[in-house]
This record gives sequence, C-alpha cells and structure tokens, in this order.
Amino acid sequence: MDYREKLIVAPGSKVRLADIDPDYHGEGLSKQSAKGEIDSLLDEIAALQFLLYAEGNHALLIVLQGIDAAGKDGVCRHVIKAMNPQGCSVVGFKQPSTLEHSHDFLWRVHLRAPGMGQVAVFNRSHYEDVLVARVHGLVDDSVWQRRYGLINDFETLLTENNTTIIKFFLYISKDEQLERFARRLEDKSRHWKISESDYTERRRWDEYIAAYEAMLQNCSTAHAPWYVIPANRKWFRNLAVSHIIKATLKDLNLQLPKPTVDIDDIRNRYHAAVARQRRERNADS
Repeated sequence: MDYREKLIVAPGSKVRLADIDPDYHGEGLSKQSAKGEIDSLLDEIAALQFLLYAEGNHALLIVLQGIDAAGKDGVCRHVIKAMNPQGCSVVGFKQPSTLEHSHDFLWRVHLRAPGMGQVAVFNRSHYEDVLVARVHGLVDDSVWQRRYGLINDFETLLTENNTTIIKFFLYISKDEQLERFARRLEDKSRHWKISESDYTERRRWDEYIAAYEAMLQNCSTAHAPWYVIPANRKWFRNLAVSHIIKATLKDLNLQLPKPTVDIDDIRNRYHAAVARQRRERNADS
C-alpha cells in the first residue's frame, strides 16, 4: 500500500480528525507480519541516507507533532535509528529561552534547519506556535492566525533551497493516551517522563484537536505535506512513517558523486607502493 497516498492531507482539504480512526492499522496486517517489512524499510532508509549524505545536494526535514504520549520519541527510537548520526540531528523545541523569545518565532527554528546532505528531525517544532500558543492564549488570536502564512513562506524558502519537508501528525485517541499514561506509572524507568501537565492538558483535549485540525488544513502544501498517522498501534505508526520516509528519499533520485581524483592513477600508485614495500621487505630478509 502507498501510505503517502492513503495518509496525506490533501492541500486545501477540510480536516476533521473525528473522521479518522487512530486505531487503523492497514489491511490484514499484524504486528508480527509487519516486522519484516519495517526491518526492510529501515535498511533502505539507511542506504538512501548514505546517498543523501554523499551526494550533498539535498537536505531532509522531518517534523513530528502529536499530543502528549502520541509517540514522537518512539518514532525517533524505532525509525530514525536507521539514520547515521553523522548525517542526522534530532531537535526538540521546548519553551523558548530568553534569547529565543527576543527574536521572531521562526528564528530558533531556522538555525536548526538541515544543511545539504543532512537530515534534521524536529521533535515538536515551529508548529507549537500555532498550537500551545493558541490553546493557552499566549499571544493574541490575530498573531497566531498570521503565523500559518509565515510558516508556509518559511517552508517554501527551505524547499526552494533543496530541502525536502515531510510532516507527521501522530494521532492517538483520548483513551489510548490515558492508557499510555497508566503504563508510565507502572514502569519505573519511565517515571521521569511524567509531568503534571500530562493530566492538566487533557482537559484541553478538544481545544488541541481544533488547533491540530487548523494546522493541518492551513499548512499542508504540495511542497511540505502533512500526513496524519494513526498511532494507537505503535508498530503501524513505525511502518507508515518508515514507508513515507523511504518513498520520499527514493523520489529524490539520489546518486553517488563522481570521484574527484583519477581512480586508475590512484590504483596504479597503490599497487606500485605495495610492490615496492614487498621488495624492501624481501631485501631486509
């Protein structure tokens, strides 16, 4: 199945998350049957990222958004692990620092955009400024409403400079979120992830859903599309995200760069050096 076609938010379309099943997990798939496909996709992603790094003519920006416990960290652990860290960075955008807050809201984001040959993963992103800022009234309505256009212009700038952008909204149900919070309470190794806001923010669930729907409607473009990933099943989330990343990289038609030296000349000199070393070793013996 082409998950890009299945899960993309068509530019200009009306988005109603209530019409999307967060428990969707493909046609006739199971966790066990998907494992081999995921492993194969990760191998392909690794090979394609190598080409991206070697060629040095393209960059890839992956944006991860989702309500608390939707699985942003999980995608980084289970999908982005395929990437060579030498050519990949993961950035988490939290509350702006004093310095960041003294600039426009996109300043800190542009600083972390990937350079040519690089992959950058935004675990939360510039979209927080039309999500949290809207839900909590951190700025006037007129301010966050203008930001949709500014974000689209910013992403256009990146794509016109050979940065490919793919954006994933990880969509879980309210019941699934509560179950994941419960599992965190039972797992001492994840107690550090629990915060008071996990539960206070749930009271604003409907407000966040409205903000996500507006984000998807206003900022899914042909050059920087949003994909809504049903994420109740973690294995399906990983399968769909892996598929879309692989297919997107494949479309770039990445090629190894041509050598910058005369390979035949280098090879001949190497063989000559080996032969000379062998003669010298024989003479010493």
